Amino acid sequence: MNVKIGDKVRFLNSVGGGIVRRFKGNDQVIVEDEDGFDIPVLIRECVVVGDNMMTRSSAGRPSAPAPQVQVTAPAPQPEKVEETAEGERLNVFLAYLPIDPKSMQQTRYEAYFVNESNYFLFYNYMSRQNNSWMSRSQGLIEPNTKIFMEEFGKEDLNELERICVQFIAFKKDKPYAMKNSVSVELRLDTVKFYKLHCFLDNDYFDEPAILAPIVRQDIPERQMLISAAAIQEAMQQKVREEKVTPTVVKKKAEAPIIEVDLHTEQLLDTTAGMDSTAILNYQLDKFHEVLKEYAGVKGQKIVFIHGKGEGVLRKAIENELKTKYKQYFYQDASFREYGFGATMVTIK
Repeated sequence: MNVKIGDKVRFLNSVGGGIVRRFKGNDQVIVEDEDGFDIPVLIRECVVVGDNMMTRSSAGRPSAPAPQVQVTAPAPQPEKVEETAEGERLNVFLAYLPIDPKSMQQTRYEAYFVNESNYFLFYNYMSRQNNSWMSRSQGLIEPNTKIFMEEFGKEDLNELERICVQFIAFKKDKPYAMKNSVSVELRLDTVKFYKLHCFLDNDYFDEPAILAPIVRQDIPERQMLISAAAIQEAMQQKVREEKVTPTVVKKKAEAPIIEVDLHTEQLLDTTAGMDSTAILNYQLDKFHEVLKEYAGVKGQKIVFIHGKGEGVLRKAIENELKTKYKQYFYQDASFREYGFGATMVTIK
């Protein structure tokens, strides 16, 4: 099929079409849609539906036909796909290229979907808007190819901070290994779109591009998004690899530190019938019992695990140490092992 400047075309794998205005490289044309916007499209994604070689001048008179430039495009019919050994694993990327890299402050950008695999992909490319998602491009992409999705400007970058790609993979007319459907949400660093050095050389384009991996070697990308509240909560929790029975006071074989857990669920089978004062007194009795047992062992370190909670038990223990055990040294236990919920006492 021949595609010429001036032809009226429709898009094979997406809604829309227009008039071919010029060629871009060896495999793309610029199509002017009905609203007057220029859209770069792969030649093989265009289907000629009419001839519109006569254009009009500003005076309204027909002007001379545009120069005839012919490029042979693949016929829109099933064809044999050449597979590669590496292509049995999915490698899928998004690619972003500046249209005018010499003017990074004013340039617009192009977005592409890259399919480096032996599979056809039905895809949907979305961006986050408030609490909903908006589809920006969808369709079918052939194996081991890339497809143009959209052109956008800097005014659109805020909408692209959170994006999502979903797709299913399959082969036509042959057996294949089934792949799981993919849904990957990513956060783009849109500041990079203002910096030329962030667009890097790559295997898919002659021009530098920003690549955002979706799937690599069959493994979908997973970004860890941690809120400040979650980090604070994690810092406040004790981190321990194994739980020590609190009612059995003994030295660890590998270290001379004694651990005593004063949490009520470790000391008592049930707290039925006990008010908060009775529970606190029981915990303090256990505290005194342990200090009495090791009173003659100088240098012995004992960690009392009281938890953070409202700090009632912690304050009560500190008060006992200040008034009845002034000769002992005490400090917060290791934050890495216990968080903020333990006090270490050293027998003197």
